[in-house]
Amino acid sequence: MDSLQKAGVLKMRVYAMLRDNPEVLDYYLPKGPYKTDLLYVKGVKAYADGALGSRGACLLQPYSDRPDWRGFLLSAPAHFDSLAARLIGTDWQLCTHAIGDSGNRMILTVYNKYLKGPNDKRWRVEHAQVINDADFELFGKTSVIASVQPTHATSDMYWAGERLGPERLKGAYAFRRLLKENGWLPLGTDFPVEDISPFKTFLAAVFRVDAKGYPAGGFQPENALTREQAIRGMTIWAAKADCLEKEIGSLEVGKKADLVILNKDLMDVPAAEVLQVKPESTYASGVKVY
Repeated sequence: MDSLQKAGVLKMRVYAMLRDNPEVLDYYLPKGPYKTDLLYVKGVKAYADGALGSRGACLLQPYSDRPDWRGFLLSAPAHFDSLAARLIGTDWQLCTHAIGDSGNRMILTVYNKYLKGPNDKRWRVEHAQVINDADFELFGKTSVIASVQPTHATSDMYWAGERLGPERLKGAYAFRRLLKENGWLPLGTDFPVEDISPFKTFLAAVFRVDAKGYPAGGFQPENALTREQAIRGMTIWAAKADCLEKEIGSLEVGKKADLVILNKDLMDVPAAEVLQVKPESTYASGVKVY
């Protein structure tokens, strides 16, 4: 990526993470985060558990549609503890994939052990999909970022209730509740697992419906975000989750001019027209690229 960017072939800004692999970490961690105008390598990506659809997500209680099964952790808790211990005294960001309520509890417990209280380390839980009622406060207590993807809710809503049952479902895809923990919430697409369209992200976050407008009234509408929160989540809050909020993420003097000009205003377009909104032009670092 670095060589392609330097050659002017890849004009896209990239925030990259290291794999949770001993060889990779031994090589890169001592060097510290790597930063150029377009590339920032600062995160370390770990995986706590699998996905909910395949029943790989680790749950505290058995799956509602498979009473003999709780999913699984991809590594023992001691592995994540040692990784956190290794990173806490560095500038690297720990970003851990966690889907199930057990996977999330384990990671949040480890994070809280090392972060100890409010901080600016920007450690993240990627997806934070199913959270036990007692564990939401562990995000705010030690400033842990829940990095979420709104279209997961509208893709999974058809079968998530079967996996989790009605009670646990209340703590799943709970974006508004997660937002309250730190007062901000970064939103992503999870491409290529989900569609790359930020308009679908906006639709799912604000209206809690899929591309067909289903369901009427939205899926768990009590967890919908406002239009402004959704746009902030995709821009300034996303930049903040990458420690780049002073350089990108908002239209301010002194920041890089990464922006799109749309043909309709997302602040007042009706839900049925969100997916018809088109970018008329796109600028990267002030250069028109579309």
